[in-house]
Amino acid sequence: MKKVLIVDDSMLMRQLLTRILDSSPGLRVVGAAADPYEARDMIKRLHPDVITLDVEMPRMDGITFLGNLMRLRPMPVVMVSSLTERGAEITLRALELGAVDYFAKPSVDVSRGLAGYAEEIAGKVISAAHAHVTPLERRPKSAPHQGAGAQQRHAADVIPGKSGNSSRFVAKGGIIGIGASTGGTEAIKEVLSELPPDMPAIVVCQHIPAAFSGPFAARADKQSRMRVAEACDGQPIQAGHVYIAPGDRHLLVRRDGARYVCQLDDGLPVNRHKPSVDVMLQSLAHSAGPNAIGVILTGMGCDGAAGMGAVKKAG
Repeated sequence: MKKVLIVDDSMLMRQLLTRILDSSPGLRVVGAAADPYEARDMIKRLHPDVITLDVEMPRMDGITFLGNLMRLRPMPVVMVSSLTERGAEITLRALELGAVDYFAKPSVDVSRGLAGYAEEIAGKVISAAHAHVTPLERRPKSAPHQGAGAQQRHAADVIPGKSGNSSRFVAKGGIIGIGASTGGTEAIKEVLSELPPDMPAIVVCQHIPAAFSGPFAARADKQSRMRVAEACDGQPIQAGHVYIAPGDRHLLVRRDGARYVCQLDDGLPVNRHKPSVDVMLQSLAHSAGPNAIGVILTGMGCDGAAGMGAVKKAG
């Protein structure tokens, strides 16, 4: 049984999260703190396995508390964030400091909003509780790089279409598809920071809200020698570039003559996700065939498994 400490200045949020997490097998809420000072005392007394931490609180903000925690007593933390540009920047900074994951605080009708994805929240907290967290100063730091459709119901395997035989066509260069979920933003940045600028093109599907994908791409661009940007519909896919799926669209790879292009799709979620790793990798396998390489990083759930199978089958 994993012990959870909730840190949030909102009494309503503390009550709702306690109800959600206490009803999940494997979790027990041992305390709920209204601010980081209360949380500090509860950590010493209750020894929680995982913490949910609000970003904005009185007396001390969540980022400052997280930085202190990761230096002095590192433990798994799941951030509670708002779906705004500022919330995205702060949450990405929290992930850099060592937070394992985050979930969004609904802007309206908080009670119903949280209840709608209670299972996902509990899953994130359970996954985080099993994470191995290292002290802040021990983490490797990447050197920044200087310089520069109608909605339809579908399953992942039908989005790319069935016409043609991609294995008979070999376009110039290959494409790498990377999929990630929990903990993926920092893992992706770490991978990209080690790659040379003349790599084949890379398309990335990270389970991330719409407000987060643009800031995430901008941060990754500063860490990489490749050019990293949020993908645009119809954009040519070029070597040395990384294309991040927008947080509210599926990213597909389409063949256009002798080149590949990005296609954004506003269809329904697949495997409960939009963007979906399966959608991206299925399209990559269909369009690039033996030129495709599939990579799965970390996370929870099965999104990406079928796509990796398709890449393997395509050669």
